[in-house]
Amino acid sequence: MDNTRRSFLTTAAALGAAGFAATIAARSFGNLQAGGSAAPGTASGTAPVTPPVAPAATPGAMVVGSGSARFEVHHDWLVPPPGGAAFGDTHGVAQDAKGNIYVAHTVHPSSTLKDAVYVYSSDGKFIRSFGKEFEGGAHGLDLHAEDGAEFLYHCDTRRCMVVKTDLNGKVLWEAGCPMESGVYASADKWCPTNAAFGPDGTVFVGDGYGGSFVHAFSKDGKWKKVIARPGQDPGQVACPHGIYVDLRGTNFTREPALVVADRGNRRIQYLSLDGTHLGFVNNAMRQPCDMKVRGDRMLVPDLDSVVTILDSKNELIVQLCDGFSDGKPSSLRGASRDQFIPGKFVHPHDAIWLANGDILVAEWVPIGRVTLLRAVS
Repeated sequence: MDNTRRSFLTTAAALGAAGFAATIAARSFGNLQAGGSAAPGTASGTAPVTPPVAPAATPGAMVVGSGSARFEVHHDWLVPPPGGAAFGDTHGVAQDAKGNIYVAHTVHPSSTLKDAVYVYSSDGKFIRSFGKEFEGGAHGLDLHAEDGAEFLYHCDTRRCMVVKTDLNGKVLWEAGCPMESGVYASADKWCPTNAAFGPDGTVFVGDGYGGSFVHAFSKDGKWKKVIARPGQDPGQVACPHGIYVDLRGTNFTREPALVVADRGNRRIQYLSLDGTHLGFVNNAMRQPCDMKVRGDRMLVPDLDSVVTILDSKNELIVQLCDGFSDGKPSSLRGASRDQFIPGKFVHPHDAIWLANGDILVAEWVPIGRVTLLRAVS
C-alpha cells in the first residue's frame, strides 16, 4: 500500500463518527428498479445500453452538470442501519440484476456491526450485511455475471487477496500473492485493489497498493501471466488502482480493451487484453480510481475530489461536484460530516451507473459517504 494511504488509514482508526447525519427519511429520488437484466456498467464488460429519458429535476434541488449530463445531488443517500452501525472508508459499490446495491467499507472502529459489505434495495433501504472477514480491508468490489449467475469479487487490502463470493458472501475461491509470477521477492509486496473481467472469463487484477503490476488469472483463480509492469512508459503503470474491460470501441481500438486507472501516473491507460499499449487519456485526469461504462459514456471517480464523465472518444463531457480548490483537492477527509460542503466531493473512490442511469459515488473518508447523483433532464 502506498505511504499516503497507509498514513491516512492509520489516522482513520482514531477518528470518531461525530456529526454523522440521521437516516434519511424521504427517499423519493425516482425509480431505481434495475429491470430484468444485469445492471448496466456495474460489471466489467457489460454491453452498451441506451439510457432512459431522465425525469425533470425536483424543485429546489441542487443540480450539477450540464446538457445531457445533469444530476441532482443527494449526499448520504445510503446510510448504515440503526443500532450503532457505522461506515468506515466507503471503498466499493456494485448493483446486481435485481437492483440490489452492495457497499464495501472498512468498518468504523465504533461500529457495533462488524460486517464490511452492506446490501440495500434499489430505493436505498438497508436489507442485510455480510463479510466480517473483510473488516479493515474491504476495497475493490466488482460484480460479474457468469453462466446465468452473479458473483462478487472482493479485493481485500488487509489480507492482501482477491476473494470470489456469491451474492450472500459464500467464499468460492481466494487468490493470494502469485509468487509463481516471479516478480515478487516476498508475498507482502502484493496488495490487490480491483478486478475486471475479459470476454473469455479471464480475471484481471490490479496490484495497486503492492508492486504496481497487472495480472491475469483464470476464472478459477489460478494465475496466468503478467499483463503490465511498473513504470511510467507506455505499457507500464504506477498504482493500477482500478481496471475495466471496455467493449465500446474507442478512439484507440474497436476491440475489447483493458482500461487501467493508472493513478500514480495520473492518467488512464488503454491496453490490449495481452498488455500491448494502445493509448493514454490524460485530459481531465488527476488521480483516477476506477472506470465504469454505460452506453457510450465512461464514469471516472477521481480521488482528487471530482467525478468525470468521458465520451467514447475519451473526450471530456462533464466534471461533477468538483471539490478541488486553489489547485488542491479537498482537505476535509478527516472532518466531521457537518463540515462537508454540499455539492462538493472530498475523495471519490468508486462510482457506478445504476440501472436507471443515476450515478452512485462512494468516497474515501473515514466516516464513509455514499452520494446519489440522480439523472435529470
